[in-house]
Amino acid sequence: MLSPEEVAHAIAALQGLGDERHVDGWRTEHLGRKSRLMLSLRALGGLDRSRRAAVGQRLNEAKTQLGEALAAKQAELKARRTLDLAALDVSLPGRPLPAGGLHPITQTERAVVAAFASMGFHVIEGPEVELEYYNFEALRIPADHPARDAMDTFYLDGPDDRAPLLLRTHTSPNQIRYMERHDPPIRLVAPGRTYRNEATDATHEWMITQTEVLAVDRGLTLAHLKGTLYEFARHLFGEDREIRFRCDYFPFVEPGVEVSISSPDGWIEILGAGMVHPEILANMGYDPEIHTGFAAGLGVERIAMLRHGIRDIRRFYENDLRFLRQF
Repeated sequence: MLSPEEVAHAIAALQGLGDERHVDGWRTEHLGRKSRLMLSLRALGGLDRSRRAAVGQRLNEAKTQLGEALAAKQAELKARRTLDLAALDVSLPGRPLPAGGLHPITQTERAVVAAFASMGFHVIEGPEVELEYYNFEALRIPADHPARDAMDTFYLDGPDDRAPLLLRTHTSPNQIRYMERHDPPIRLVAPGRTYRNEATDATHEWMITQTEVLAVDRGLTLAHLKGTLYEFARHLFGEDREIRFRCDYFPFVEPGVEVSISSPDGWIEILGAGMVHPEILANMGYDPEIHTGFAAGLGVERIAMLRHGIRDIRRFYENDLRFLRQF
């Protein structure tokens, strides 16, 4: 039978062990089938009944103490092994993570917005799912206009047939929504996605990014529009590019102009613009005799293609990282 001193000595010896092989040897010696403790437990049946209970109690207490000490030691070794596996050498260099980047269309959109922001314009946004009224009628695009044809516009099912929904075909509805809620003076730039139901090729996509520009104030003229667009073009393309204005027609401006920029391939149109039609100003509650305005709309993809010499608009949306990482 083990005395309390022998039990304490065995536990102290266990605490000094540092690996699982020696701990397993300690377990065999003190708790194995042929250990003194186990042999003493099996010999209880041969003792007098008067001694059996007291001896059995002391032996079971010793077995419990040794078992608890063994379990604690095994848990300690397991925790140490886990820490060893997870050990971090802080002197090692860090693992570099692949760096992300902005999409070239996002970069160009931000550059466009920054150019107008430097001239006092502030950014607004509007819904991509738009009411037909804001997309067409409020902009003087009549029901028989070709752009109203379902072949050019994505119409959506809505809760009210009297107010048809569609994916906006341009960002010009932002003008109307803003003017409905604000009085002049107005200086805004409104970037966003637009959608048109057309075939995709090197110069056309069914989804493109546009940026709308609007200014309304007392005494604005076509000269203010030209000066603003000259400054914008210099900001984005540099001082060496020439700008050309030619008359054009857009239902929501009068007069309208097409703006082109010089390039090695000749003149390339970059945006349409003009003076806000007096009828639109009147519908917004403005007096066209007092307030005038100008508006412009440009395609961000076309600007990006010009800036980077890209000839196929589809490259932007093919998700080819070899292409996108160049920007």
